[in-house]
Amino acid sequence: MKCPFCAHIEDKVIDSRLSKDGDAIRRRRECLKCEGRFTSYERVEEILPLVIKKDGRREPFDRQKILHGLEKACEKRPVGIEARESLVLQIEKKIQETGEKEIPSSRIGEEIMSSLKKVDEVAYVRFASVYRQFKDIKEFMEEISGLFHNKPRNPKHH
Repeated sequence: MKCPFCAHIEDKVIDSRLSKDGDAIRRRRECLKCEGRFTSYERVEEILPLVIKKDGRREPFDRQKILHGLEKACEKRPVGIEARESLVLQIEKKIQETGEKEIPSSRIGEEIMSSLKKVDEVAYVRFASVYRQFKDIKEFMEEISGLFHNKPRNPKHH
């Protein structure tokens, strides 16, 4: 690794430890030429697929877009930032696990809706109304009624 002080490429590792969040190894290094000390981080390279947009364009997966969509859907709802971050991580993990090099944006949208439906139904309907671009109130009402018909019945209320 190149020394940030003198650009020499030989160093020795003085100390290694796991980072706070556990997704990287923090290494303290000492340059063998100038004896300057510096820190490096080693982490797994995450391979996320390209996203195929509706118009056929391809762009890199962007977790910020998902987070932004969740923030809008969850505005003034009891869904905190940690819950939204957790949803993004779950969606990212599912996408990574497919092993695909390209994924249609529609699959990501469906994953978001599936996750939101379990967390907050109002946020789900908000996201679905933007994502699905309902043609009219009838389509919108069908989506909402689907929420109630797909729920398991409460045995206390027969």
